[in-house]
Amino acid sequence: MPSTLRFLIIDGYPKASRDDFDVVGMKHAWLLYAEMLNKYLPEAEYCLWLPSDNPIPPDGLGPEHYQGILWTGCNLTIYHLDNPCVTRQIDYAKNSYEAGTPGFGTCWGLQMAAVAAGGEVRANPRGREMGLARKIRLTEEGLHHPMLEGKPPVYTGFISHLDEVTQLPPGGTLLATNDFTHVQALEVKHQKGTFWATQYHPEYDLHEVARLIMAREPRLIREGFFETHEDLVGYVEKLEALARDPARKDLRWQLDIDDDVLSDQVRQIEFRSWIDKLVLPLAAGK
Repeated sequence: MPSTLRFLIIDGYPKASRDDFDVVGMKHAWLLYAEMLNKYLPEAEYCLWLPSDNPIPPDGLGPEHYQGILWTGCNLTIYHLDNPCVTRQIDYAKNSYEAGTPGFGTCWGLQMAAVAAGGEVRANPRGREMGLARKIRLTEEGLHHPMLEGKPPVYTGFISHLDEVTQLPPGGTLLATNDFTHVQALEVKHQKGTFWATQYHPEYDLHEVARLIMAREPRLIREGFFETHEDLVGYVEKLEALARDPARKDLRWQLDIDDDVLSDQVRQIEFRSWIDKLVLPLAAGK
């Protein structure tokens, strides 16, 4: 095993979108991933690539130089292939499969896992899935998959997306689904690589979701999630209050929120499993 495990975090958000997060006090997507990595693998090192700012990865290094590639969420659209920021990320994901470097991603990361291996993503005809993805259920394959070992058979996850995987790639296995978005978790085995991914966000917590709702206020009101600014603020205040005191029975009941999203140990099972059951065994074999 290498003396130091090195990871690449890819945050595809354009600068204007990252600035929106700053305005509402939300952490950037890459930082949420860095904190999650440091929690479960504190001795690891990571490099950050912002491909919307810089077309070249850090030091020009390819995926073969890392023990894992981490893909954050992103508000780009992966089927807009006229956008070079999109295509350069797809190319890097393809190279990651060729190099055999394991990948983990959420939201945009799941879509990247599928598209880079030959799958398809389109706009979800149901529109935006926002805040909490309800009644995610494990498929038969998911019930026996190492990424989801210890996960409840039905659970809730933090989420924010408009697009969905509409066709799995060859080598793709559906691991979790719900009635709003067919592909909520999957594994893709392609060439020499393996990519585990979720459409929902284990890296978020309740505070970050509340901040994201504030950042998306105009769209959420326009799309009918809230009638007024006051409605949105009232909901956000409840989320923030529960984030400060997760034991509040009244807010758990009113918001229909339980330990599957409040507990890091449950919410982040997928990422912890990726480290323990995919990354570390592969690194030990090198």
